[in-house]
Amino acid sequence: MINEDTIYLLRECNAGTQMAVYSIGEILENVKDQKLRDILTSSKNHHEQLGNELHILLQKYGDTTKDPGVIAKGMSWIKTNAKLAIDDSDRVCADLITDGCHMGTKTMQRHINQYLAADREARGKAEELIRMEELLACELKPFL
Repeated sequence: MINEDTIYLLRECNAGTQMAVYSIGEILENVKDQKLRDILTSSKNHHEQLGNELHILLQKYGDTTKDPGVIAKGMSWIKTNAKLAIDDSDRVCADLITDGCHMGTKTMQRHINQYLAADREARGKAEELIRMEELLACELKPFL
């Protein structure tokens, strides 16, 4: 039998991937530099792929996906649009996504620490998401 911590951690991972896909999608329409666009598109695709894997795992365990919180999504939208209204440069786009990466990394680590009884596979998916966020933040440094 699968334990609750595993389900909770998988739900949080899934919500994290959805938030990343949403945030990157919001930013992409403002990106001018092709290399930055390619980096963000690739990361969005990787997040979608991980999200699909998480969805399959949750279905396997008889559970459903968790959407990102309405407040978190709304705050992200407000911050993104306010900053881009002032300056829609690629630097601002990279800065916004980098902030999201740092928030995602902190949040996922908090969930790993919270759901200690989660199985190895769920913990592995959470750690994979953290690595994806850290990699994206590093790839964006030249654009800051």
